[in-house]
Amino acid sequence: MTKMKNDPGALARGALALIEQRQGEMLRQLQTLVEMESPSSSKAAVDLLGGHLLREFERIGGGVTIHPAVSYGDHLQVDFAGKNGKPVLLLGHFDTVWETGTLAEMPFKVERGRVWGPGVYDMKIGIVMMMHAVRALREANGGALPRPVRIWLVTDEEVGSESSRRMTEKLAKECSAVFVMEPSQGITGAVKTARKGVGDYAVRVTGKASHSGVDFEKGESAILELARQIGAIAKFTDLKRGMTVNPGIVRGGTRTNVIAAEAEVDVDVRIAKIKDAKLLDKKFRGLKPFNKKCRLEVSGGVNRPPMERTDKVVRLYKEARRIAAALDKKWALEEKSTGGGSDGNFTAALGVPTLDGLGGVGEGAHAVHESVILAEVPRRTALLAGLIASG
Repeated sequence: MTKMKNDPGALARGALALIEQRQGEMLRQLQTLVEMESPSSSKAAVDLLGGHLLREFERIGGGVTIHPAVSYGDHLQVDFAGKNGKPVLLLGHFDTVWETGTLAEMPFKVERGRVWGPGVYDMKIGIVMMMHAVRALREANGGALPRPVRIWLVTDEEVGSESSRRMTEKLAKECSAVFVMEPSQGITGAVKTARKGVGDYAVRVTGKASHSGVDFEKGESAILELARQIGAIAKFTDLKRGMTVNPGIVRGGTRTNVIAAEAEVDVDVRIAKIKDAKLLDKKFRGLKPFNKKCRLEVSGGVNRPPMERTDKVVRLYKEARRIAAALDKKWALEEKSTGGGSDGNFTAALGVPTLDGLGGVGEGAHAVHESVILAEVPRRTALLAGLIASG
């Protein structure tokens, strides 16, 4: 037992034996979470699920703190006592992109070795894995966790983390490492060691309205000006730098026989390096009207910094590989980067060692084929247990 206590790999193996005995229980818990639909837009629905999670975590010995939110569901902090050191943070969310009623078209089901349903992959399986990793690790370690564990579950991740970001950063600063239970990257189960930063810009053009038949020459078309601005904005993309811009939503005009007085575009931006946030902002703020009789207004910016592949991230990844190999000699845990953001972007930007994509293995996040590979759940949960032990 002494040797096991000092060996994250051995603890992970001990936890795996317990987790494998509880797969039926984990599946039942997952079904409950999926069937309690929790769209970011419905505080009532999300809070209902939050109350259920509160009871589930208290049942296994967690101390739950509710962090109220006005426009979103209340966020949950769960603390488990441990023997030594600073806590590790398990990070996730229980809001989903799916509106209430989606279950009618995407029911929870187990089929072809997978679990299907809205939010099952992103990321309700990750929450079930958190519960059982903590529970199994404590039992494998003689009844006590080797270090404190803090779980932070937010309710607005899918819509930008506006109400939770400050607390996410505060809690992360108090921890030695952050393990993000977002889904893995693809069906190979790769963890994520880099994520792009994310932002939004809006460019609004004001021109001059006139009748397109009677006073055509008196108008100044905001739509024509915006079209030229979109062409200029598209040139901001620099694939070698990992910097992309996507004019995704365009609005303008009132009628076909009116020269448009107003038009605007909403632009999604992604950056691989934090230093490029200033570069991109300078480019947007530097836009000038092609038609001097039109006026431009630019707003927005990068709101989620990139998670860069730093030495601290790499050290966590290498430890995860060691634990994975201890669980299965044939398991060569892969790493990948992704253009999508998560709350792990915030913690990594603070310099807190962060490893992302430790949740379920599957595919179809935000899509109708969202699903989790059942066979991967036990060892992924045990991997998390070993990482908690390693600290």
